[in-house]
Amino acid sequence: MTALAVASGAIYVLGPWSSVSSEPIGTPRPMAAPVSVSGRTISVLGSGDILVHPELWDQARRDGAGRLDFGPMLEPVRQTISEADLALCHLETPLSPPGGPYIGFPRFSVPPDIVQSIKAVGYDGCSTASNHTIDQGYDGVQRTLDTLDEAGLGHTGSYRTERGAGAAKIYDVKDVKVAHLSYTKSYNGLRPPAGKGWISNLIDVQAIRRAAARARQAGAEIVVVSMHWGTEYEHEPDVDQQMWAREVAAIEDVDLIFGHHAHVVQPVERIGDTWVVYGMGNHIARHAQPVNANRDGVMVRVTFKATGQARSWKVAAIEAIPTFVDLNPDIRLVDLERRLADPTLSPGRRSIYEAAVERIEGNLLTRAADTRGLVVRGVAPSP
Repeated sequence: MTALAVASGAIYVLGPWSSVSSEPIGTPRPMAAPVSVSGRTISVLGSGDILVHPELWDQARRDGAGRLDFGPMLEPVRQTISEADLALCHLETPLSPPGGPYIGFPRFSVPPDIVQSIKAVGYDGCSTASNHTIDQGYDGVQRTLDTLDEAGLGHTGSYRTERGAGAAKIYDVKDVKVAHLSYTKSYNGLRPPAGKGWISNLIDVQAIRRAAARARQAGAEIVVVSMHWGTEYEHEPDVDQQMWAREVAAIEDVDLIFGHHAHVVQPVERIGDTWVVYGMGNHIARHAQPVNANRDGVMVRVTFKATGQARSWKVAAIEAIPTFVDLNPDIRLVDLERRLADPTLSPGRRSIYEAAVERIEGNLLTRAADTRGLVVRGVAPSP
């Protein structure tokens, strides 16, 4: 049976897959402290696609009273992002020149104003290899990287020069070097500019192996790889994802894989000693057909612990923090755990958010990641 939830005058179709909590409506869900890990630790947070559709810059214009301000859209997740020692976003679309023109799907060129808001909510850097990386050619790549540099944000996955191509971005986090690499499966049929095949990283397992080894040689103690892969709107990893996941997880120098592109939440799996987050859904987006699945997302916080051996770290905790994109009365990215802890949340909105958490949890756990240690936050407490 299809369930309907009403909030702020809007009717949401939850669908037969939804399961609203049996808790009394209006009961806040307690917000627990982050998983505690003793000893020397570093937390790394990753999140889903930042996919700037025209509806987002329209909202930013309304929020900025004429100028573009993406801050209010992202503000609800600022505290969670800022608490991480290293926070990595995925900027899927190239940036336009200041003032535009702004272009949506299929060949994006989006307002550069988004970058200041990405920085303001606490991100340290972004992966930039995606199927849209070269939508605006070399100029679009150069503009995007220049804008990230001006904001003080790191980046990896696309490049301005052949000399720097393929390299990891290495962050100094609490006196520990953490390397970030980024790869995409395609450019939607586009070809890189003539003589610039190096402009962005296509998925190549041997190239990943070499780049991770070079990062280690440069002093990296932890290596994180972002993969733009999979089949759009499919919750389960496709054959290519599964193959690449096993091959990349087997690379000794790789510690963690963050996945993007599907625009829906996909499972988490531990392969050997390496955690694979197949797909974190959308972080902020507004598709032409906004359905629950492409409004669901997840931020994943991974806590690494020093093993006591030189330059050796292991994952000691991994937590999934569900998110949801509200569309009314304004477009807002919701940290579901924090909102469900709010006793003033309306019953209708609470039921929508509870259903979102349950959908997200279900999609995350299809490979039994909870039995290997994944904690999904914001779920209903056990009776």
